[in-house]
Amino acid sequence: MRSFQLLFRASPAALLLVLCLQLGINKAQEDTRKAIIMDLQIPQSASPNEEVTAKLTVKTQLRECLVIKSYLVSSAPIDGSFNYKYTSCLCENYPRTFFWDFQTNSTVRIAAVVDIFRELNICPNDKAVVPIDANHFQVLTTLIIA
Repeated sequence: MRSFQLLFRASPAALLLVLCLQLGINKAQEDTRKAIIMDLQIPQSASPNEEVTAKLTVKTQLRECLVIKSYLVSSAPIDGSFNYKYTSCLCENYPRTFFWDFQTNSTVRIAAVVDIFRELNICPNDKAVVPIDANHFQVLTTLIIA
């Protein structure tokens, strides 16, 4: 019986170790920042040959800046500014907003894409990071032509 009591009795050192591990785990779980947050605004429907504006706002929760390239991709070819690619520096307190004006005659699926990559002379002092886990982000929507 005495051996069972010793087995289930925790020493103060073991309790302190468990407490420190628990505090460390909680701190690590709180610090999950998103590299890219995207908000694509585009009308759900339009008339044939009507000019449509796509607005993409890109934010980051990382403390470091990122070099990003933002562009649109569609299920059908679209001419004009739809094909523009914007390269910019994205920092925590400075979200970036991009605009594309275009026309189409048919219903299309549109993806707003943001790639994170290395390039010099974009961010101040060339201070930018590239996340290890992901560097390609996209959001999808459909533009219905009625």
